[in-house]
Amino acid sequence: MIEDSSKFELTDELKIKIDKILDDHHHDFTQIVGVLIDVQDEIPQHYIPKVVAFYIAEKLPLKLSVIYDCITFYDALSEKPRGRYPIEICDSIACKVNNNEFLLGALKDLLGIDFGTVTYDGRFTIEKVSCFGACDRAPAVRINKIVYGPLKTKEQVRSLLEQFV
Repeated sequence: MIEDSSKFELTDELKIKIDKILDDHHHDFTQIVGVLIDVQDEIPQHYIPKVVAFYIAEKLPLKLSVIYDCITFYDALSEKPRGRYPIEICDSIACKVNNNEFLLGALKDLLGIDFGTVTYDGRFTIEKVSCFGACDRAPAVRINKIVYGPLKTKEQVRSLLEQFV
Protein backbone atom coordinates (compact mmCIF):
# COMPACT_ATOMS: atom_id res chain seq x y z
CA MET A 1 0.00 0.00 0.00
CA ILE A 2 1.09 3.58 -0.62
CA GLU A 3 2.09 5.49 2.47
CA ASP A 4 0.41 8.74 3.49
CA SER A 5 3.02 11.39 2.65
CA SER A 6 2.32 13.23 5.92
CA LYS A 7 3.58 10.15 7.76
CA PHE A 8 6.83 9.92 5.78
CA GLU A 9 9.85 9.67 8.06
CA LEU A 10 13.11 11.30 7.04
CA THR A 11 15.55 8.74 8.37
CA ASP A 12 19.23 9.30 9.07
CA GLU A 13 19.99 6.88 6.23
CA LEU A 14 17.99 8.98 3.76
CA LYS A 15 19.60 12.19 5.06
CA ILE A 16 23.02 10.68 4.30
CA LYS A 17 21.90 9.79 0.76
CA ILE A 18 20.48 13.29 0.22
CA ASP A 19 23.67 14.88 1.55
CA LYS A 20 25.71 12.79 -0.92
CA ILE A 21 23.43 13.83 -3.78
CA LEU A 22 23.88 17.47 -2.77
CA ASP A 23 27.65 16.94 -2.66
CA ASP A 24 27.55 15.30 -6.11
CA HIS A 25 25.78 18.42 -7.39
CA HIS A 26 28.29 20.70 -5.57
CA HIS A 27 25.46 22.23 -3.49
CA ASP A 28 24.64 24.23 -6.63
CA PHE A 29 21.08 25.51 -6.46
CA THR A 30 21.03 25.84 -10.27
CA GLN A 31 21.08 22.03 -10.37
CA ILE A 32 17.91 21.74 -8.30
CA VAL A 33 16.02 19.70 -10.91
CA GLY A 34 18.83 17.11 -11.05
CA VAL A 35 19.01 17.07 -7.25
CA LEU A 36 15.26 16.48 -6.95
CA ILE A 37 15.26 13.72 -9.56
CA ASP A 38 18.17 11.96 -7.83
CA VAL A 39 16.52 12.29 -4.41
CA GLN A 40 13.17 11.08 -5.76
CA ASP A 41 14.94 7.99 -7.14
CA GLU A 42 15.99 7.12 -3.58
CA ILE A 43 12.38 7.09 -2.33
CA PRO A 44 10.47 3.88 -3.19
CA GLN A 45 7.23 5.75 -3.99
CA HIS A 46 9.06 8.07 -6.44
CA TYR A 47 8.07 11.42 -4.97
CA ILE A 48 9.40 14.28 -2.86
CA PRO A 49 7.69 14.26 0.55
CA LYS A 50 7.20 17.61 2.28
CA VAL A 51 9.77 16.85 4.97
CA VAL A 52 12.37 16.03 2.28
CA ALA A 53 11.61 19.27 0.42
CA PHE A 54 12.16 21.20 3.68
CA TYR A 55 15.44 19.37 4.29
CA ILE A 56 16.76 20.15 0.79
CA ALA A 57 15.67 23.79 1.04
CA GLU A 58 17.51 24.12 4.33
CA LYS A 59 20.67 22.42 3.05
CA LEU A 60 21.10 24.35 -0.22
CA PRO A 61 19.84 27.03 1.07
CA LEU A 62 16.93 27.69 -1.24
CA LYS A 63 13.38 28.93 -0.80
CA LEU A 64 10.88 26.13 -0.40
CA SER A 65 8.70 27.78 -3.04
CA VAL A 66 11.46 27.30 -5.64
CA ILE A 67 11.54 23.59 -4.87
CA TYR A 68 7.76 23.29 -5.20
CA ASP A 69 7.84 25.31 -8.43
CA CYS A 70 10.17 22.65 -9.86
CA ILE A 71 8.19 19.72 -8.51
CA THR A 72 4.91 21.02 -9.93
CA PHE A 73 6.39 22.10 -13.28
CA TYR A 74 8.34 19.01 -14.35
CA ASP A 75 6.52 15.79 -15.27
CA ALA A 76 9.40 13.71 -13.93
CA LEU A 77 8.84 15.03 -10.39
CA SER A 78 5.96 14.45 -7.99
CA GLU A 79 4.88 15.69 -4.59
CA LYS A 80 2.45 12.78 -4.19
CA PRO A 81 3.34 9.13 -3.59
CA ARG A 82 3.35 7.10 -6.77
CA GLY A 83 3.52 3.43 -7.52
CA ARG A 84 6.81 1.63 -7.26
CA TYR A 85 6.77 1.55 -11.08
CA PRO A 86 5.34 4.79 -12.47
CA ILE A 87 4.17 4.16 -16.04
CA GLU A 88 4.59 7.29 -18.10
CA ILE A 89 2.55 7.33 -21.30
CA CYS A 90 3.91 9.55 -24.04
CA ASP A 91 1.18 11.95 -25.11
CA SER A 92 3.00 13.50 -28.06
CA ILE A 93 1.50 13.87 -31.52
CA ALA A 94 3.59 10.92 -32.80
CA CYS A 95 2.15 8.65 -30.11
CA LYS A 96 -1.40 9.93 -30.67
CA VAL A 97 -1.11 9.20 -34.39
CA ASN A 98 0.22 5.75 -33.49
CA ASN A 99 -2.77 4.99 -31.24
CA ASN A 100 -1.62 5.76 -27.73
CA GLU A 101 -5.33 5.77 -26.76
CA PHE A 102 -5.34 2.00 -27.29
CA LEU A 103 -2.26 1.73 -25.07
CA LEU A 104 -3.86 3.86 -22.38
CA GLY A 105 -7.06 1.82 -22.51
CA ALA A 106 -5.11 -1.45 -22.26
CA LEU A 107 -3.17 -0.19 -19.22
CA LYS A 108 -6.31 1.05 -17.48
CA ASP A 109 -8.07 -2.25 -18.18
CA LEU A 110 -5.20 -4.50 -17.11
CA LEU A 111 -4.32 -2.52 -13.98
CA GLY A 112 -7.82 -1.41 -12.99
CA ILE A 113 -6.73 2.18 -12.35
CA ASP A 114 -6.91 5.62 -13.95
CA PHE A 115 -4.41 8.49 -14.17
CA GLY A 116 -2.83 9.57 -10.93
CA THR A 117 -4.06 6.59 -8.93
CA VAL A 118 -2.06 3.66 -7.65
CA THR A 119 -2.78 -0.06 -7.92
CA TYR A 120 -3.96 -1.71 -4.70
CA ASP A 121 -0.53 -3.30 -4.17
CA GLY A 122 1.37 -0.03 -4.64
CA ARG A 123 3.20 -1.24 -7.76
CA PHE A 124 1.90 0.96 -10.59
CA THR A 125 0.76 4.49 -11.34
CA ILE A 126 -0.28 5.69 -14.81
CA GLU A 127 0.87 9.18 -15.80
CA LYS A 128 0.45 11.11 -19.06
CA VAL A 129 3.64 13.01 -19.95
CA SER A 130 4.88 15.08 -22.84
CA CYS A 131 7.28 13.67 -25.40
CA PHE A 132 10.24 11.71 -24.03
CA GLY A 133 11.92 11.30 -27.40
CA ALA A 134 10.84 7.81 -28.43
CA CYS A 135 8.82 8.72 -31.53
CA ASP A 136 10.43 5.86 -33.45
CA ARG A 137 8.94 3.42 -30.90
CA ALA A 138 5.44 4.91 -30.63
CA PRO A 139 3.15 4.20 -28.96
CA ALA A 140 5.48 3.93 -26.02
CA VAL A 141 5.68 4.06 -22.25
CA ARG A 142 8.57 4.82 -19.92
CA ILE A 143 8.98 2.92 -16.68
CA ASN A 144 11.81 3.89 -14.32
CA LYS A 145 13.63 5.75 -17.11
CA ILE A 146 13.43 2.86 -19.61
CA VAL A 147 11.33 3.25 -22.76
CA TYR A 148 9.22 0.31 -23.96
CA GLY A 149 7.56 0.23 -27.34
CA PRO A 150 6.01 -0.01 -29.72
CA LEU A 151 3.19 -1.53 -27.71
CA LYS A 152 0.42 -2.28 -30.19
CA THR A 153 -1.41 -5.25 -28.67
CA LYS A 154 -2.93 -5.98 -25.30
CA GLU A 155 -0.67 -9.05 -25.05
CA GLN A 156 2.44 -6.89 -25.47
CA VAL A 157 1.20 -4.62 -22.68
CA ARG A 158 0.38 -7.60 -20.44
CA SER A 159 3.81 -9.11 -21.09
CA LEU A 160 5.50 -5.83 -20.19
CA LEU A 161 3.58 -5.50 -16.92
CA GLU A 162 4.39 -9.09 -15.94
CA GLN A 163 8.09 -8.16 -15.91
CA PHE A 164 7.40 -5.95 -12.89
CA VAL A 165 5.33 -8.39 -10.83
